[in-house]
Amino acid sequence: MKLKGKVHKYGANIDTDAIIPARYLSISEPRELSRHCMEGIDSEFLTKVESGDIVVADTNFGCGSSREHAPLALKAAGISCIIAKSFARIFFRNAINIGLPLLECSEAVNNTEAGDILEVDLAAGDIKNITRGKTFIAEPYPDFMMGIINAGGLVEYTKRKLTGGS
Repeated sequence: MKLKGKVHKYGANIDTDAIIPARYLSISEPRELSRHCMEGIDSEFLTKVESGDIVVADTNFGCGSSREHAPLALKAAGISCIIAKSFARIFFRNAINIGLPLLECSEAVNNTEAGDILEVDLAAGDIKNITRGKTFIAEPYPDFMMGIINAGGLVEYTKRKLTGGS
């Protein structure tokens, strides 16, 4: 799976409350959640983000509570992938469970700025910064995780497996 999008860059320790404030946790519809995505730390996020864009962040992205709302809001806002130096473990799992790919790659984070255009090959782990003419390598996903991402999340992946699909 190849992705291409404009970068929205953030620092370290972006917690789930910054991604989707707790006051919106009663909302479960992804499109409605997306209307409040990143509003606590980037009031212009929704005016800048386009479908396919990529979030790049420093360390510990998605720390804080285990709310599934955070990756859901990012995905519904149009984010196709998140690249960071590291992720909170529960955020990582929640993102994969809804089919939002994450890659850890310090070199890509250090050599990417907001507005750059990235092209990401998830199967190979290649991250190309088209704007700067640089390529970085992240650990590619194992086949079963690519299956979950390609299916759009764990629920759809499981349905396909139970009905004999691939």
